[in-house]
Amino acid sequence: MKNTLLLKSYIALSVIYLLIILLGHDDIAWYIKPFLIPFLLLGVYFHSDFHSKKVLLTALTFSWFGDIILLFSDRDEMYFIIGFIAFLLSHIAYILLFNKQIKPKNTKNKAVFWMGGTAIIMYLIVMIALLLPSLGDLTILVFVYALVISIMLLFAFKGFLMWKTPANWYILIGAVIFVGSDSILIFDKFYKSLVLNSFIIMLTYLVAQYLIVVGILKLNQKK
Repeated sequence: MKNTLLLKSYIALSVIYLLIILLGHDDIAWYIKPFLIPFLLLGVYFHSDFHSKKVLLTALTFSWFGDIILLFSDRDEMYFIIGFIAFLLSHIAYILLFNKQIKPKNTKNKAVFWMGGTAIIMYLIVMIALLLPSLGDLTILVFVYALVISIMLLFAFKGFLMWKTPANWYILIGAVIFVGSDSILIFDKFYKSLVLNSFIIMLTYLVAQYLIVVGILKLNQKK
C-alpha cells in the first residue's frame, strides 16, 4: 500500500514538474528535480523483497546522483562529465538487473532476437557516425555510453521474449524510451539544439524510469 502511494506521488510530482518546465519556470523546476527519483527509490524500498531489489535500487540511486550533478552542468563541463558517468553506471546496473531477471532457458524466438539485436547495432552505428565529428575530447566517453545503453536495450529485449506479460512490455517500452531520452540529450548537446529540449528529455526520462520500475515490480509480484 505504501509503495503504491509513493509511485502515484511520483507521477503527480512529475506532472507538476513537467508543467513548470513547459511554462518556462526552469528556476522553480531546478529545485524540484532532486525530489523526483526518490519517490521511485522509496517505492521500491518499501516493496516486498525480491532477488533483484538491491540492483534496482542501485540503478535508481545512480540515476538520482546523475540528476543532481547535471543541475550544475551549465557552470562547468566537469559536472556534465560526472553526471554522464553516473548515468553510465545506472545503465550498467540496469543491464545487471535485466540479466538477473532472465531465467537460464533458451528462447524459442532466436530469429526475432537477432533481428532486434541487428536493429540495435544499426542504431549504435548511425548514432556514432552522426555525432563523431562534434564529440572532440568526449569521443570515447560518448561511444562507451552509447554502447552501454545499446547493451541495456538488448538485454531488455532479450528479457521481453522470456518474461511474462504485461511486465515484459513495461520494461521493454521503458528501455526503448530511456535510450530515446539519452539519445535526445546527447544530440541536443553535441549535434543540434532542439526546441523544448528540457521538456522532451525529462518527459521521456521520467516515463522510462517509471515503466521499468513498475515492470520489474510486476515481474516479481508474489503469487
